[in-house]
Amino acid sequence: MSRVRHPLLTAKVHEQLQSAGRTGPDTVQCSLDLGRTTTQVEVDATGWQWQGRRYPYLPNCRDRTVYHWSGEAFQPVSRFSNALIKLVPTEWGPPTFEIDGIKMLPTAKVSPYEDAATKVRLIQPRGRRILDTCGGLGYFAAWCLQEGAAEVLSYEKNPDVIWLRSLNPWSPESAATPDSRLKLQQADITGEIAGLGEASVDAILHDPPRFGIAGELYAQSFYDQLARVLKPGGRLFHYTGTPNKLTTGRDVPNEVVKRLRRSGLTTELKGDGVLAVKRRGRQ
Repeated sequence: MSRVRHPLLTAKVHEQLQSAGRTGPDTVQCSLDLGRTTTQVEVDATGWQWQGRRYPYLPNCRDRTVYHWSGEAFQPVSRFSNALIKLVPTEWGPPTFEIDGIKMLPTAKVSPYEDAATKVRLIQPRGRRILDTCGGLGYFAAWCLQEGAAEVLSYEKNPDVIWLRSLNPWSPESAATPDSRLKLQQADITGEIAGLGEASVDAILHDPPRFGIAGELYAQSFYDQLARVLKPGGRLFHYTGTPNKLTTGRDVPNEVVKRLRRSGLTTELKGDGVLAVKRRGRQ
């Protein structure tokens, strides 16, 4: 169920509202939560009404932008601290996000939400304790919960990304209750992982930014830590994509394979990433 209490707008939905307001009918069915649900909205030439509140049309509603109601006006779901971070609509409904214009999730051929489902199923999360190293919008965590994970330890170091999650109806809620299966921390996993016990997680999902943005998340020392906290027989999925392959010829997936093998994991290329398993018994 969508938890959005205030409407979210995209250029497509805004045009749908404006068009109906200009030509009729007086009500229109549309989605105000990025495709999770549809709702009925009353429209006229100067604005629209939803759940007893009136809203104005935007003077300029830009493509590739999600707008949220701030209480006084519609504002882009974006922030600039050290980098410009924004929520970006997709044709599929579930949004992606960008950091300084670099798209963080695959969207060209599949919904980023369904893409996460495919990858989560590779690690077989049911009944298991999962480490989600780079939480992002939380799609991995959402599918781990839907697939019956016992617990998800999720780390996201950027507070602006966590703010995006709070406005995204496709992101999972991380209830602040002791029995919540999702434990989301605003923290850098490269520092926090040393505090996790040896063989303390059943499976790992590792979806780091590109190597050029976060090279420390591809370091041999970090992979050694991932192998340390993973239980024997546990699975790890590492998203790599194919950055730099066309421009520099660099083969990031096979570089990752070599480092994970040095950490004692067996590996295979799987889709747009690497699936690894920790061997049982002595390394």
